[in-house]
Amino acid sequence: MREVSRRTVLRGMGVAMAVPFLEGLAPRSVLAVSAPARPVRMAYLFVPNGVAHMDAWRPAASGVLNDLPPILRPLDKVKQHMNVLTGLDQHNANALGDGPGDHARSTATWLTGVHIKKTDGSDIRAGISADQVAAQFIGKQTRFASLEIGCERGAMAGNCDSGYSCAYSSSVSWASESTPVAKEVNPRAVFERLFGTGDEVADAVSRERRMAHRRSILDFVMEDADALRGRLGTRDQQKLDEYLDGVRDIERRIARAETENRSLMGEGIPAPAPGIPRDRGEHIRLLGDMMVLAFQSDLTRICTFMLANDGSNRPFPELNIGDGHHDVSHHGNDPDKVRKKQLIDIFHTQQLAYILERMATTEDGDGTLLDNTMLVYGAGISNGDRHNHDDLPTIVAGRAGGTLRTGRHLVYQQGTPMSNLYVSMLGRVGVPVERLGDSTGPLRELF
Repeated sequence: MREVSRRTVLRGMGVAMAVPFLEGLAPRSVLAVSAPARPVRMAYLFVPNGVAHMDAWRPAASGVLNDLPPILRPLDKVKQHMNVLTGLDQHNANALGDGPGDHARSTATWLTGVHIKKTDGSDIRAGISADQVAAQFIGKQTRFASLEIGCERGAMAGNCDSGYSCAYSSSVSWASESTPVAKEVNPRAVFERLFGTGDEVADAVSRERRMAHRRSILDFVMEDADALRGRLGTRDQQKLDEYLDGVRDIERRIARAETENRSLMGEGIPAPAPGIPRDRGEHIRLLGDMMVLAFQSDLTRICTFMLANDGSNRPFPELNIGDGHHDVSHHGNDPDKVRKKQLIDIFHTQQLAYILERMATTEDGDGTLLDNTMLVYGAGISNGDRHNHDDLPTIVAGRAGGTLRTGRHLVYQQGTPMSNLYVSMLGRVGVPVERLGDSTGPLRELF
């Protein structure tokens, strides 16, 4: 093992586990001056099909966040760590003469700000997304330039929405105007990617060995971990142990999901793919926990997380809702459908609350992981029944290294480009971009 500030790695057979920043491993010359600055991370969490009604999402008044509306109420414990933004618009997600296809446009435009080409062939065209602009500039500083995860796999070809390619509705992340970045939906695959060596053959052999003997990935690195622990102070030892406990907990939950799926299949009940929890909330939380671990250990500083593809018609048996999500989003003000759609919206903000609370309780330098993060949560459609792309439901959580004042409801003039938010965020992490999509400049009042 060698002394490095952010690149300490525990190694074992087919395993390369990065650990969080530990003061005891930072060069003394750095600590003598001041505590090392922690990097600012960026996360973009996308939810499908808009919300039931903006009145159930939008706080009653601008300024300090006090009483939260029904959809945001699960976030009450973390409201001091977030801002609610209203009035932001993705104008280029509108038809602009192209006819129907709002779900495809809402997804592919959300982070790019461009009007996509209507085609279901190979000649797709969108634009580079905010996360990938960041990855091009700062991605080389981490093992993974960016991380793309989600709960619903999507096709990359074929017609998925009124003549729009499935690639559009399956991807918010675009490396170029013709290259969507595929997301990984299987927690096992995400886990192996984060903690493998990068050698696919060695990683596959290691995984088979672990699975065959029912051993944790930690069993392969404990010798290295014990040697590291002996060099650390009490606080760093506690931080390392909490991190390793988090890794073990994720492994156990993935294994439980795999076991449950096999037993369900044995009963003749359709089950998700191996490693994907049957419970959607657990699926979101598992992926969210791995995003937190990836940020905590500085494996990446950029993540996109699609809670589902726009237009998703998955039912929610967890909520006793047998109707499809897309179907109830077209509620036509029917009280029962509005009720069901709002329950789904609340379910999603409950999962967001879990992720934010995890980040708010994870140490990161002199603060928390949430202190050193900018997390955008929102949709590319506002009212799911109307399919409108103005006044989008948007939350920005985290303090961006202490430069973002939180606990507010910020109301912008209708028609303010959503892309202005992304330009501001990119500037905050040192990415020299003056324009993205239809942006007109940085977003005022946020930082």
